[in-house]
Amino acid sequence: MDTQSVLDQAVDLFKEELGSHLVGVYLHGSLAMGCFNPEASDVDLLVVAARQPSRDQLRRLAKKLLALHDGMSNQQGLELSVVLESSLLELVYPPPFEFHYSAFHRERYLADDDYLCGGFQDADLAAHYTVIYHRGIALYGKPVREVFPPVDRSYYVQAILEDVESAVQDITASPVYYTLNLCRVLYYLREGVVSSKKEGGEWGLRALPSQYHPMIEHALHQYTGGAGKPAESAPDGLIAFAGDMLERIRKAL
Repeated sequence: MDTQSVLDQAVDLFKEELGSHLVGVYLHGSLAMGCFNPEASDVDLLVVAARQPSRDQLRRLAKKLLALHDGMSNQQGLELSVVLESSLLELVYPPPFEFHYSAFHRERYLADDDYLCGGFQDADLAAHYTVIYHRGIALYGKPVREVFPPVDRSYYVQAILEDVESAVQDITASPVYYTLNLCRVLYYLREGVVSSKKEGGEWGLRALPSQYHPMIEHALHQYTGGAGKPAESAPDGLIAFAGDMLERIRKAL
């Protein structure tokens, strides 16, 4: 199933279930920012509703999303949240959400018809809202800036810092994620640019010491699915990079 077909079907199923209460469906993440890798990237959506969906509606949505996910060629599939329009206008941190679906929750949805992820708060939403405001695409409904006001900078900074705070402990397990995210966070703090992981890594190649370029190049290669296979970075080097980057981030704050 091609990506445009996935987007069209996702919009259709939310139109079917939410009807006139669907404010809009918004694309963010790598696909919106031009660095989507069909083999590894997920499709990131944010769905805005005018009123809280019923539990029955959310159960039906979960079943339809499972079927859509099964037809996708990449295993990451969809990642999306449903939020209320009112929560965007009176933003609190962490922002609340009504429903969430992702590959991480897929097995729970398959195993338990009553399982629903929703009714909580998620710091990541502050980052998603910021990306949508600056780089997002309205797939259906109201234009982005009629729905998403600017996010307080402190909320966005909190969200992206939480995303990398465990980098020293976790970078050897997820080297691509943390290498590029650390670059992306420092890029924003120094230059105010809301970037993708790919753009963050490319900035790192321009702005960071040359000793870090091989590991950034390797992460970019893995992230984009490039040809060839550059040498992997040693665990000790990755840990040292993460520690140094967190110190640079602290200084930038």
